[in-house]
Amino acid sequence: MSTQRPKVSIGLPVYNGEKYLAQALDSVLAQTFQDFEVILSDNASTDGTAEICQRYAAKDARIRYNRNATNIGGGNNENLTVELSTGDYFCWLGHDDYYAPEFLEQCVAALDRDPQIVHCYAQIVAIDEQGNHKSVTSRNHAKSPHAYQRFITIACARDFCEESNGMTRASVLKRTLRVVNYTASDRTLLAEISLHGRFHDVPLPLFFKRFHEGNVYIDWRARMAWYDPNMGGRIVFPFWMQFFDYFRRIYRSPLSLGEKIMCTLAMTKWKLLYAKNLAKDLAYGLYMGLHSPEWRKKKYEASRNWG
Repeated sequence: MSTQRPKVSIGLPVYNGEKYLAQALDSVLAQTFQDFEVILSDNASTDGTAEICQRYAAKDARIRYNRNATNIGGGNNENLTVELSTGDYFCWLGHDDYYAPEFLEQCVAALDRDPQIVHCYAQIVAIDEQGNHKSVTSRNHAKSPHAYQRFITIACARDFCEESNGMTRASVLKRTLRVVNYTASDRTLLAEISLHGRFHDVPLPLFFKRFHEGNVYIDWRARMAWYDPNMGGRIVFPFWMQFFDYFRRIYRSPLSLGEKIMCTLAMTKWKLLYAKNLAKDLAYGLYMGLHSPEWRKKKYEASRNWG
């Protein structure tokens, strides 16, 4: 096994992903760019995931398999793949998604070509449970030379934030707060990354995002259990958590004070856009507070569809 550091690290966190995991791994092994490592982090799966991970790790030394003793939460498991990575560039791949063969090659070329680009992604092909193509989406987020414009464009985007599965300079990603335990913190992370530089979109359909019943949002608050398995009957305020987290990420960034103030002022747009959600957080928290923790736990579990 080579001791040379790979160019690209692919973090593949998984929990009970036996249905699609092999296709995701096959798409990585079929890449035209081959200087990579894969960090498979199994979050204490109870299905056949471990056997699939062990099989692929045994046949290719670039695949490293880690299994958590207990479920540490989806966000924490994603962060763990970053901590275990050694490459210059990093990208996450969901166990139910996959790449076209040229994905890594195209993203590496863009990052190598321009040091001002910190994150690169491709056109997104939405697929259903059977793999049927539903749509192709192009994004032009975070291309502005101004940090506050990049930041607020991402923060206020009304999409599924698939760009978070693009390729990031590891030196930038490891300076961020990464994923925090609240719903949609992948968007907050992407906004923080944009404070370090511009994004680039490859105008080719190279990333395949699968939408199925196990990853569609049913309830914003019940979704918190994916981030924290110990959520239980807690009262949560995900939009308020995100709101304050944006400011925390702004003021720990490498921007000048003037640029930080511009980002802070730009957050007025976010607050207006999500005013109803912030109010709903408070109203729903009050409603949940009128009931016992046991009742709240059952309420969350009834609308929780994520593993």
